[in-house]
Amino acid sequence: MLSVNNLSKKFRETTVFNKLSFDVKKGQVIGLAGLSGSGKSTLLRCIQGLEKSDSGAITCKGTIGFLFQDFQLFPHMTVAQNIIYAPLHVLRNKEAAKVAQDLLRRLNLTQISDMLPNQLSGGQKQRVALARTLAMKPDLILCDEPTSGLDIVSTRDVMQLLQSVKKMHVAMVIASHDLEFLSAISDRILIIKNGNFVADLMPDMWKKDVDVLRNYY
Repeated sequence: MLSVNNLSKKFRETTVFNKLSFDVKKGQVIGLAGLSGSGKSTLLRCIQGLEKSDSGAITCKGTIGFLFQDFQLFPHMTVAQNIIYAPLHVLRNKEAAKVAQDLLRRLNLTQISDMLPNQLSGGQKQRVALARTLAMKPDLILCDEPTSGLDIVSTRDVMQLLQSVKKMHVAMVIASHDLEFLSAISDRILIIKNGNFVADLMPDMWKKDVDVLRNYY
């Protein structure tokens, strides 16, 4: 459903990534691994259209949602209002409130639905951000470091949430430096280094030993 073909990006004279190509099938979860500054986030932003690539092509048959690293919740809106806003004003969905209530229940957010973002923990903010993304009913979700800054419990919680999204047959590309996290949820892991993919690994290559992934760093 997503095809990235020979995608390249520079910031002035610095090459971020060079001629990257990969495909994502419907319902597939792709882990995008690499050290900080390796270009993972920029690649996701180019796919979403938030950044412009210098060359190459991106083709997507479906709608894309973006799960930001810093959540980007509206600070003056409650949890419920954050979830409702885009479906109501962008999709003009008259059932936006009903969709939001369903997501609040499914993601165990009902008890905080009237709270503001500054009253939430990092894990709760990530849960709300995911609910807001799902409210737009995307076919593909791009997740930028979804466990960054979270403690072990919150990281496990986010992992379980994304597993539930996977069961909904929503495709995901998840950028993260957390190899244990990626190995637990991904169907395939691409490792980016110095602007290029240095590995394209399937589960049977890392499930027994996550250190296999570290060898490519």
